[in-house]
Amino acid sequence: MRAFVTGASGFVGNHLVAHLNSNGDTVIESTVDILDRLAIINAVTRAKPDVIYHLAAQADVHKSWDKPVETLRVNVEGTLNVCDAARFAGASRLLGVTSADIYGPVKLPRHRRRTVGLPETTPLRPISPYAASKAAAEAIYTQAYLAHDLEIVLARSFNHLGPGQSDRFVASALASRIAANERDGTTTVLVGNLEARRDFTDVRDVVRAYRMLAQDGTPGETYHVCSGRDRTIQEIAEQLVRLADFPMTLQFDPKLLRPVDLKVLRGDNTKIRTDVGWAPRIPLGVTLSDLLAYWRSNPKSTKPPNRT
Repeated sequence: MRAFVTGASGFVGNHLVAHLNSNGDTVIESTVDILDRLAIINAVTRAKPDVIYHLAAQADVHKSWDKPVETLRVNVEGTLNVCDAARFAGASRLLGVTSADIYGPVKLPRHRRRTVGLPETTPLRPISPYAASKAAAEAIYTQAYLAHDLEIVLARSFNHLGPGQSDRFVASALASRIAANERDGTTTVLVGNLEARRDFTDVRDVVRAYRMLAQDGTPGETYHVCSGRDRTIQEIAEQLVRLADFPMTLQFDPKLLRPVDLKVLRGDNTKIRTDVGWAPRIPLGVTLSDLLAYWRSNPKSTKPPNRT
């Protein structure tokens, strides 16, 4: 399969490219700004891909509050440009990646809150500029599928983590602080909201899901990529601290709080299991150990998510 990947140099993109290569695919890594409409159309046309994986985005929720216009342009206008590039180039398939953040503060009956993950049919109530941009991107994908018969499959991903992730994301930020403490002897780890519950999946499982969806997902359908289990940020922090070389304690820092934060976000992965046979394989403990090992070896922060 000949694959064109936007966002190939980002966190998920690096893992996806490695996974595609390991499966014998021919990979074209885009270096074009998706806001440069003519450039991205020309790049895809030259590449003649069978499938496009659109990962390039402004994916930092915190940054979206400070730069909402940039976030909307990259995630909405950029998505439109990629969809049009796929259409003009005659690409067979496009895998679009959005985010479970678009659900916002979901209100479930009390008896279901701890037993049922969100299905793909859950109404969208985006609460951050980032979430709103991803909800709008989904509308762009839907329009391209309905109006232009593009074979678009959507992956609505929940939180993912793993080696190589920027310290702008919670688990990676915690791991980077612990690794820094090990180097300088500090025993406190600064934390923000520990009560939030999130559905975490290893990035290596996530990119495996992306390839399976690109091959066997149903066009026009949306699939959750998630573990189906939610965990508190405190649980993640405590597991990471237990992996430290010496005892450390968690210390609350109000500066690390977001303007608005969701209490809980957990998905139902029944649809992707049923349609393409995907299920997460890598245990959280292995993921966190690999994440901490990455920060021990790479003390400098990784690049932020990109739009190329």
